[in-house]
Amino acid sequence: MIEKILVMHLIKNKNLSLLLTLFLFIGLISTAFRSETRVGNSAGGVSMSLDTAKTDKETGLVTDQNLYMVKAQCISCHSSKLIIANRFTRDGWKQKIRWMQANHNLWDLGETEKQVLDYLEKHYAPTAKAARRKPLNDIKWYKLEEQ
Repeated sequence: MIEKILVMHLIKNKNLSLLLTLFLFIGLISTAFRSETRVGNSAGGVSMSLDTAKTDKETGLVTDQNLYMVKAQCISCHSSKLIIANRFTRDGWKQKIRWMQANHNLWDLGETEKQVLDYLEKHYAPTAKAARRKPLNDIKWYKLEEQ
């Protein structure tokens, strides 16, 4: 309501520079706080965050050429959330597969095991953690004087 009154007042006074400034300000504010972008066609664009990898809508897993094999071999028994929640090295994922084969009757993956491990290693490997800084060298310490 206030915006309409302000716009009408500015139009009446023919102060177009203020009107233009107002619209630019509103436009900048509205885009500054947007965290998503629409991609795709006008019929059904996909909404995704700008700083994330493209994920499969059904499972939430990262989209990749080997995703179909992970869906066939892994998601048929357990939720994709189990994959998303864990991060292992290639050897770690292989050990999990062997554990599932020994304890939960997981079938032999055969030739598809390489595709599954490639996918898991690429997208769900441990992330690098921030390390401690390098120790200081040549420090000139001073003695504290007691008072």
